[in-house]
Amino acid sequence: MSRPVVVVVGAGPGVSGSVARRFAEEGYDVALLGQDQEVIDALVPDLEARGATVGHAVADVTDEQAARDAVRRFGEHTGRIDVLHFNPSAWREADPLALTVAELLEDVALGVGALLTVVQAARPYLSAGARISVTGSMAADEPWSGAASLGVQKAGVRNLVHSLDQALAPDGIRAVSVTVRGALSREGAFTPDRVADAIWSAVARDEDGWTSEVPYGG
Repeated sequence: MSRPVVVVVGAGPGVSGSVARRFAEEGYDVALLGQDQEVIDALVPDLEARGATVGHAVADVTDEQAARDAVRRFGEHTGRIDVLHFNPSAWREADPLALTVAELLEDVALGVGALLTVVQAARPYLSAGARISVTGSMAADEPWSGAASLGVQKAGVRNLVHSLDQALAPDGIRAVSVTVRGALSREGAFTPDRVADAIWSAVARDEDGWTSEVPYGG
């Protein structure tokens, strides 16, 4: 049996990096998809030191063809994708009276639309027991007007996760959004590592009583 594989979309130094490390510690090999080669290069040695074989690709996930190709290469190389974790979102400080439609749609393309792209590309490599997870946010329920597009993104991606879970459940594949109900910090309950622990716990649940949203309140 080959080792299970997690694909981390939006790989970076924060929550996504902590998710990659958490899964590596659980015996997963890791595939990283991100926009910054230097950031990815910094993650690889740490993951390898934890026993993971690491693949990586640099792509803008709003470029549908590039993102699809990267995920397909991961799937073709490993023959399986057991967990697909989606982390991207756009932070734009603009209130709803200043935010343009073009800016909103650009942000939603990253924070919501790109999930469709990577899930559809990963689908041939997902089998019963596979999981899709998303880093959610309390901004979905309590948006801040100063960054209006973030609340739209997080509400939208959570809604999409609900639909994906319904569509994939008959094949034994489940999806979950982990709603982080606090601000990320360097200490305390909302460090990236603690959030990654919550994401691991949500993914590792039994299917009985599955819910497509799990709140994390610290």
